[in-house]
Amino acid sequence: MLIIFSGLPGTGKSTIAHLLAERLKAVYLRIDTIEQAIRSADSEGENMAMGPTGYIIAYEVARENLRIGSTVITDSVNPMALTRNAYRDVALSVNVPFLDVEIICSNLDEHRLRVENRTPDIKGFTLPDWQKVINRHYEPWDRIHLQLDTAKLSALQCVDKIIALSPVNSGH
Repeated sequence: MLIIFSGLPGTGKSTIAHLLAERLKAVYLRIDTIEQAIRSADSEGENMAMGPTGYIIAYEVARENLRIGSTVITDSVNPMALTRNAYRDVALSVNVPFLDVEIICSNLDEHRLRVENRTPDIKGFTLPDWQKVINRHYEPWDRIHLQLDTAKLSALQCVDKIIALSPVNSGH
């Protein structure tokens, strides 16, 4: 199964995705990690424009792991219908179920506090500031998906809801 996370930075998306990956013993693909590794390997480093490279790598690594029967969890802002559809198409291409999960934080004060108080957990990675988060292009959803609000649910409650709504069981 492919579990596709989306949501703005600072909503709790990576925390939840990571906890879920641990619980399910799933492959965990985080765009921030992939893109930072590419930047670190390139001489231009932080000035390097990433474009779709990280996402394209994630699509193919996800596809390979799904083909061998692994559950895959992808963790990215996933801001456009184009990227969301591309992940869905990966699952469809190997005939596995998928679940779209959008993480939001409906309390803007709480969201801002989280963004402003985060510390990077990826070496060399620069976290976006609040202005970049609120100015980020993020398209509204055009299909049914699971939306979880971390202003109302803890990370563990979110994990439990995802497991309850997906065909993957926690004993996997």
